[in-house]
Amino acid sequence: MTLRKTSPAVLAALVLAACSQGMAGTPMTDAAAPTTVAMADTKPVTVGGQPMLAGKDIVDNAVNSADHTTLVAAVKAAGLVPVLKGQGPFTVFAPTNEAFAALPAGTVPTLLKPQNKATLTKVLTYHGVPGRLDFAALQERITAGGGKATLTTVEGAPLTIMMNGPHNIEVMDAKGDVAQISTYDVYQSNGVIQVIDRVLLPG
Repeated sequence: MTLRKTSPAVLAALVLAACSQGMAGTPMTDAAAPTTVAMADTKPVTVGGQPMLAGKDIVDNAVNSADHTTLVAAVKAAGLVPVLKGQGPFTVFAPTNEAFAALPAGTVPTLLKPQNKATLTKVLTYHGVPGRLDFAALQERITAGGGKATLTTVEGAPLTIMMNGPHNIEVMDAKGDVAQISTYDVYQSNGVIQVIDRVLLPG
């Protein structure tokens, strides 16, 4: 499916604006994030063979994960490193290398080309949601929505989340494809990462 062409400058502005605001444009509150004590008491989650430390930001943790080298390369190519090292907080649904490898042959190399930066940025910002949404917060929204909930991404298009079992959340993109969260609640200093097994596409 063809993605709409969007100016990188506009997308960057969207990212910065969304990271400083809550859902639907409302200011973020401290209630959206766990307390410093709670984060300090949480045992680091291991992702890609390395502990993800709550005191580090999303970029500094992701570069150490052997399972997310493609995602890190994409973030760098899109020029989003400064954003993901920003204050946030925001939630990143982070596809693994295997998830990127499952895309049609040639997709990743094509997206990483400089001339496709706008499209790459669009795909990556579709994986980000303002706020610190851990499992409990996602489950609460699903329950309130009667079994499903809609998240507005930084890109602007929605994601749909739903339960599939007592402790399993699925994420559906605009195309109807569903990703499973394989590792939950990887807390960062500026948000939380939810590791997923599929690349989400905005349409």
